[in-house]
Amino acid sequence: MDMLFWILLGVIFWIFVARAMPAKGVQTIDTNALRNKLKQKDIQFIDVRTRGEYEGNHIKQFQNIPLQTLKQSFHSLDPSKEIIVICQSGVRSMQAAKILKKNGFEQITNVIGGMNQWK
Repeated sequence: MDMLFWILLGVIFWIFVARAMPAKGVQTIDTNALRNKLKQKDIQFIDVRTRGEYEGNHIKQFQNIPLQTLKQSFHSLDPSKEIIVICQSGVRSMQAAKILKKNGFEQITNVIGGMNQWK
């Protein structure tokens, strides 16, 4: 019984770690590097937090596409342009980056630390 518990706990831990790990080909930047990117006009900025989180505080260049709707909404994005993705901490945005990568987007950057690090 104890062995089964530890195996299940290990699997659950691995699932959470795997969701937060960077996807192959996805770049990461911190919020300091993001400040320089915000000046560029040829980048698509996506905030994948919920509508309520976004309305509470957001960076004006970012368009809100909640993670739950990304699979239905990514067709509105240009796959030939860089996409920078942000969320509250960097976990959901990494999930979004993986979704975009699986759907043919090549230039994807995740903001590590997300809005928690934005000042």
